[in-house]
Amino acid sequence: MLRFWPIWVLLLGGLFYWGMQRPNPNELKSVLVGKPAPSFSLPLLEPYRAQYGPEMGIGERVEKPVLLNIWASWCIPCRTEAPLLERYHQQYKDQVLFLGVNVQDKESEALKFVQQYGLTFPSVYDGRGRVGIEYGYYGVPETFVIDRNGNVLARHAGELTEAQLQGYLRQVLQ
Repeated sequence: MLRFWPIWVLLLGGLFYWGMQRPNPNELKSVLVGKPAPSFSLPLLEPYRAQYGPEMGIGERVEKPVLLNIWASWCIPCRTEAPLLERYHQQYKDQVLFLGVNVQDKESEALKFVQQYGLTFPSVYDGRGRVGIEYGYYGVPETFVIDRNGNVLARHAGELTEAQLQGYLRQVLQ
């Protein structure tokens, strides 16, 4: 076995090189990109009901572009991403709907998260994870960018950076 070590080193090195050449893992391919976003309507978390009503979601027609963010209170990257999303929601709320979907969580924990981070963009509660399944998400956080025609333009797995978020907003506001 030891006499074959150069071959193993070459194989492992080649595998490492191949992995480094792959696209950014945050930009996962999705069968939804370029297609209509799946419709849904779910109960809003309590803090948003007075302003938006008892339920919210995405229908066959959208009034403006949507930044759909799937999150959970126990998700560490979601905690870092939440203030960024809130800041951009404040800046673009007249042009883009920022919509959160809380999944795999207890509603009470989701409410604490919303309060802790002062989130004013609406979030729905998806206790059964239906939206995540329909959108084919891998985990939280995950963001789907939907244009004014209701088509999915992009899917982003993992925490958004400010530069990435700006890029997605430019893309939907063209």
